[in-house]
Amino acid sequence: MATIAPPRRGPAPGSVPGNKGKRYPAEVLTAAEVQALMAQCTRAPTGQRNRAMIVVMWRSGLRIGEVLALHPKDVDLATGAVTVLSGKGGRRRTVGIDPQALAVIERWMATRHAIALERGWRPTVHPLFCTMKGTAVRAPYMRELMHRLGVRAGIAKRVHPHGLRHTCAFDLAMEGVPVHVI
Repeated sequence: MATIAPPRRGPAPGSVPGNKGKRYPAEVLTAAEVQALMAQCTRAPTGQRNRAMIVVMWRSGLRIGEVLALHPKDVDLATGAVTVLSGKGGRRRTVGIDPQALAVIERWMATRHAIALERGWRPTVHPLFCTMKGTAVRAPYMRELMHRLGVRAGIAKRVHPHGLRHTCAFDLAMEGVPVHVI
């Protein structure tokens, strides 16, 4: 009896991806569009996690790899600071995040802690943004999620994680923060 292989995602091994060499312009999302993205996240624990990941990328301007590498100890709820231990170029840096975003993160951290206790894994060892089994969320999941949420929210722009970094920079520029600081 032959087994049927699941359908492959992406280009076949050794082939050239369809978007090779293409450059897409940065499309900044409005605050209403980001809110619409977050509104598409469910109230379930995974929805809380996804909402927290979106808010961290949007309000702190972190790269997707930096967000997925965060641990609970890297978020200081008292001061509103997020510490990236190994960012681009292996550099450590600390960024601020606003109180409204911290509330979303704090809600996820409480849910995450309860899930960890219930399922028997140690919350201090696993990444901040983890699956319900305690394993790390992967970047391809986040890219697919952003696209899916954008379609559901009816956003006509290209919705992707790095776009939230551009949105953060644009928001800061509109608030009068000098470009060299951003």
